[in-house]
Amino acid sequence: MRVRMMGAGLMAAALAATFALPLATAEAQMRPAAGMGNQIVDVPEKPGYVPSADEEQLDPAFRRQPVYFRTNEPPGTIIVHTNERFLYLVLGDNRALRYGIGVGRDGFQWAGMQKVSRKSEWPDWTPPPEMIQRQPYLPRFMAGGPGNPMGAAALYLGSTVYRIHGTNMPNTIGMAISSGCFRLVNSDVQDLYNRVPVGTKVVIRQAPEL
Repeated sequence: MRVRMMGAGLMAAALAATFALPLATAEAQMRPAAGMGNQIVDVPEKPGYVPSADEEQLDPAFRRQPVYFRTNEPPGTIIVHTNERFLYLVLGDNRALRYGIGVGRDGFQWAGMQKVSRKSEWPDWTPPPEMIQRQPYLPRFMAGGPGNPMGAAALYLGSTVYRIHGTNMPNTIGMAISSGCFRLVNSDVQDLYNRVPVGTKVVIRQAPEL
């Protein structure tokens, strides 16, 4: 699969702001604290709910931050570690920008390689039939906005039904809760949206428990 990536100059400009923050040590940054990020729960969606600013403040383990990260993937690649509940944007030179995420619940987790096929800000939401069957109260369609479960932006993954998107339920970051999509708080998904173009390579890894 050929993937269109950013040129070196454009990538450098897009990521320049990242390096204003100090790079933490590998030991402190590679994984969440013990007991974090391993919850698998069944929390219903809340269409129309608008979280407060306080609710948008994540636990420090899941806040966006530059980290030490070894990979053979080129700069600009998105790597999702489902088991860790982290999404990494590769910066090069063993560095990445790490975001805390919510992932698919048991039975809805997956792995593979895709690319960002489309981007949308404040996307509309049409729950799939399988979700409506589990949660019959959900609307069949909801326009984009602060109370939309898709959040502030979405990155669509290939021709699949899966997306990297925002959320109006920031308390679910770090949990296995979705129907296979990857959710970030709105400030993080907006940051990621502005950093990556359509065509970006996305690698989803489903690592086993150690």
